Amino acid sequence: MTELKNCPAPAKLNLFLHVNGRRADGYHLLQTVFQLIDHGDTLHFTLRDDTALRRLTDMPGVPEESDLMIRAAKLLQAEVLRRTGALPRGVNIEIDKILPMGGGVGGGSSDAATTLMALNQLWNAGLTRQELMDLGLPLGADIPFFIFGETAFAEGVGEALQPVQAPDCWYVVIEPGVMVPTAAIFGSDQLTRNTPLVNIADFSSHSSLSGFGKNDLQQVATKLFPPVAEAVEWLSAYGDARMTGSGACVFSAVATEADADAVLAKVPAQWTAWKAKALHRHPMFTAKL
Repeated sequence: MTELKNCPAPAKLNLFLHVNGRRADGYHLLQTVFQLIDHGDTLHFTLRDDTALRRLTDMPGVPEESDLMIRAAKLLQAEVLRRTGALPRGVNIEIDKILPMGGGVGGGSSDAATTLMALNQLWNAGLTRQELMDLGLPLGADIPFFIFGETAFAEGVGEALQPVQAPDCWYVVIEPGVMVPTAAIFGSDQLTRNTPLVNIADFSSHSSLSGFGKNDLQQVATKLFPPVAEAVEWLSAYGDARMTGSGACVFSAVATEADADAVLAKVPAQWTAWKAKALHRHPMFTAKL
């Protein structure tokens, strides 16, 4: 096998996101439920005749060397070298990019996770799912979740994962047109950092489409970025609207695709909006690791 085409990198939504504390190293302690959805980027991988790792798709504002896909590929390439004593062939990476940057839907992390899973196959590296999760964690706290590959209740900095059932529904997602830098939200002195702990049973017993808990980052983001507040207010007329991650995207759950279409038809023209169905598992979950 010399190529893997059409590898999905789905988005995620944080159905709630609580900040419970802060570690001595500055990382925040979180609780959240990560929900995969059937809307995302698509990646294509082709082996090279040398050992170079190249991104062939231009992505304005994201230099190749700092792209999480390339950084993830380098980590895995180095791990294969450590295990086998031989450097695997290089790879060309192309991406059909549709997820917004700074949107809170995990685009860069999902791209990196798909890169690790795909190259683990192309290189016959033989890493287990847990080993890939551990390899990806230093690059981003969301990356292990995408490799975990199931709707998950997450704790710690986002790396302690347990599978959980969430509503089988559709989501309407609005991109407010701003890029929210994660550091600005977590660094704010206005951020709530002492939300009481919940447990997985608390979430599992909540079965309605109205949201469980809240997103502690939303209060900060809506003050710093008014378009996020405007999107939350508008979408709240049609359901329990909230921000995902550290922003900027805003979402609301609806029961059916027809319900999603009805809301989308009314979204003001200044916003990009789309619908997505809840995914129970990552499309690459069954792929051989």
